[in-house]
Amino acid sequence: MDHGDTLLRFDGISFTYDHKKPILKNTSFSVREHAKLTIMGQNGAGKSTIFKLITGEMKVQEGKIHFKKGATIGIAKQVIPPADLQKTVEEFFAGAFTEKKYDLERSIKKILDVVHLRAPLGKKLKEFSGGQKARLLLAFALIQEPDLLLLDEPTNNLDQQGIDHLTTFLIGYEKTCMVISHDAAFLNCFTHGVVYLDAFTHTVAQYVGDYYDVVVQIGEQIEAEKQQNARMAKDIQDRKDKINFFSHKGGKMRKLASKMRDDVEEAEENKVDVRQEDKTIPPFRIEATEFPLPLVQISSLTVMQDHEPVKKKVNVTVRRRHRVLITGPNGIGKTSLLEAMAEGREKGAVMTKGCIVGYYRQDFSGLPTEKTVYDVLASAMESPNHQLIYATAARFLLPGDKVQTTVGALSEGQKGLLCFARFLLQKPTLLILDEPTNHINFRHLPVIAAALNEYEGGMILVSHDQEFVNQITMDETLNLGEL
Repeated sequence: MDHGDTLLRFDGISFTYDHKKPILKNTSFSVREHAKLTIMGQNGAGKSTIFKLITGEMKVQEGKIHFKKGATIGIAKQVIPPADLQKTVEEFFAGAFTEKKYDLERSIKKILDVVHLRAPLGKKLKEFSGGQKARLLLAFALIQEPDLLLLDEPTNNLDQQGIDHLTTFLIGYEKTCMVISHDAAFLNCFTHGVVYLDAFTHTVAQYVGDYYDVVVQIGEQIEAEKQQNARMAKDIQDRKDKINFFSHKGGKMRKLASKMRDDVEEAEENKVDVRQEDKTIPPFRIEATEFPLPLVQISSLTVMQDHEPVKKKVNVTVRRRHRVLITGPNGIGKTSLLEAMAEGREKGAVMTKGCIVGYYRQDFSGLPTEKTVYDVLASAMESPNHQLIYATAARFLLPGDKVQTTVGALSEGQKGLLCFARFLLQKPTLLILDEPTNHINFRHLPVIAAALNEYEGGMILVSHDQEFVNQITMDETLNLGEL
């Protein structure tokens, strides 16, 4: 597809959080009409910040963002805002328009067909599954028919059918699209360019090519920059050795040493800022508190059929070292089921008293946004250990300054890592994991899978990421769609 005029241009943009944490420094890049671009970068690099600056949710501090005159923007966010969860489907979509839309009902039904979702217009958003909410967020952006479509982790919570449907739609999408996603296979199907953010230099580079090609390009460029710096470092050290020798001589030699010092300072300033690849979390182990009795006895489960709860009989006993995978299509109630089990509300799943539950919510709604990382980790321990809290946070790429950061200021990927850091300190008897790969950088997933595979407590897992699941030995699978 031929690209048209420039639709969006960042011109010398700088942005800093709370005047302390730099995100962007003198950033410039452009997006042409009909382009499909990936926003790529480390957790916390500022990918979602780019979107917030584009939509005006955040204001630029230096520089200017230029839009093509009359261009409209639609964004599919990662999660539905808490205030919208009480809205009905119809009320939610009404908020997509600044003026009353008289054919709203027809437009909603049409766009829900596009995202492959059946949803009664009077049903409240809080009653939908995670996968259904993901489809609603996408539909909310599409119904506006924007010139620029922004998608923030659109495959999170989608089953494979949903991902395939979204991929097909985006391949045929004729307008401009920018995507943040950790799903490499998904991105490679339809994007043809990358805007790469570096969390260490706070700069942006733009690349042309499909996702996998660009990853290779970035790796090659990082290696070239490292080699250039190594050559410069050797040259600088040679000069320093000569300076040290000449400075002990008299007259002209000492003057030469002084001039050489100025040259060395200039050379050190000219060293290339090497973009660091994503750090990968080191291997870790989640200890399980000893517990001799069965953890959970499940005799029945609640599933959703045609948007109505239905009880299904099962016979599952979860003990230590026993892992149960729960599968089923989006909308059948996997998230609601896990939440009810974790909170002790699922009457057919009896939790043994004294069982310590580590619960990973797919939307992180269990993390108190106003609390600091330190507070969250301290709450997982009977007797908080200051040194251990800091050391554990650092293992999950939440070092020093991040420990006193509020949860609300973390990226979604950092929140996911915080959940695993909390498990290390909590030492749960039972892990209930609802889409634990959501928002997590793909580099960390093999490490997390290995830790879960070695975990000796009980585990109940829901995940649409089959590659991740395949790395964990499961003892039993419950397909809710076949009960």
